[in-house]
Amino acid sequence: MLETMAAELNDTALMLRYRDGDVDAFEALYNRHRGALFRYLVRRIGNQAFAEDIFQEVWSRIIRNRKSYRPSAKFTTYMFHIAHNCSVDHYRRSGKHDVVVSDQDDSVPEPAASTGNPVAAAEASEMCKTLTDALNTLPVEQREAFLLHEESGLTLEEIGNITGVGRETVKSRLRYALGKLRQCVPRPEAAGMNDD
Repeated sequence: MLETMAAELNDTALMLRYRDGDVDAFEALYNRHRGALFRYLVRRIGNQAFAEDIFQEVWSRIIRNRKSYRPSAKFTTYMFHIAHNCSVDHYRRSGKHDVVVSDQDDSVPEPAASTGNPVAAAEASEMCKTLTDALNTLPVEQREAFLLHEESGLTLEEIGNITGVGRETVKSRLRYALGKLRQCVPRPEAAGMNDD
């Protein structure tokens, strides 16, 4: 928790330095958060090309609005709030109301099998596809709450601020999402992969 707090102070300090003209501070923020933001957008949008466009739009808005930045929330909350708004704008422009999580996000870094074992790598790949398929069964609101929680580690309150709903609504969406995902994704001990 102390490390997270120190990182957040660094994020805020970096954004304030960038607001005051330090371009290196922006580069540090970009490098620190680009992976999580891009993974969130690809999984939220379901189309890598659209996600790339929105990814650029998010960073453009951060650049454009840097002079008015005020550290009233964590930088990640600020960034994912912009990403949420850009995604909503995208759906309004395209006339779409639902999204499909893409399993074709090859450039999105996924955890590699730590053993270097090809069997373990294949199992991890299959588990990733199973999770992607399971995410596609979730209603949009549950999927977004789950992705924001998993990709960014945001609190329930922060997710609520981003999505415009209360803490209890976010908690409920996460609970339902996790329940549905548990039904769709096999548990390791059920597949003979017990940690013993």
